[in-house]
Amino acid sequence: MLIMISVEEVRMKFIKMLSFMGLVFIFSVFFSNDAMAQDKATPGDVVKKVREAVKFLSQSGEVGLEAFNEKNGPWVFKNTYIFVFDCNEGVIVAHAIKPKFVGRNLMGLKDVRGNYIFVQLCEVAKLPEGGWVEYWWPEVGKKEPSRKVSLMLQVPNTPYQVGAGIYDEDKSVEDLKKLLKK
Repeated sequence: MLIMISVEEVRMKFIKMLSFMGLVFIFSVFFSNDAMAQDKATPGDVVKKVREAVKFLSQSGEVGLEAFNEKNGPWVFKNTYIFVFDCNEGVIVAHAIKPKFVGRNLMGLKDVRGNYIFVQLCEVAKLPEGGWVEYWWPEVGKKEPSRKVSLMLQVPNTPYQVGAGIYDEDKSVEDLKKLLKK
């Protein structure tokens, strides 16, 4: 038995298949971008998580430091992480992403524009509500530095400060300070 399909039927099936593939592509792009956007920490996320870390560390003390070194722990979130610093000693006390930084004095660390990153972070940590610092640093996997803003808060009754940062080209430090008043 010979099945005959007209050229028109083949063309219509081909058009339907292309249309379906186009819709699949559009939906996959739309939903993957949406998912990626949800995985980026916002300044509000940073404020909330840093405040949680301050509360946790002020209650747990020295014993709680190890939790901040866990790469898959609760202090690594979305596309950022919490780090713990000791401004009196000038050293990183806990860092989940770059454990080689732990114990290193970073007070002399400068960005490409000459900003002493940790000197500035320690200065704003002295403020009652903490503060934000802007500097230029390469994102993971990139060579060119991008604008990064980090929040640093003092942990009461300890020598420690807690911080986290995000890459953000839009929010001014003044706008970010307003988030600390909430």
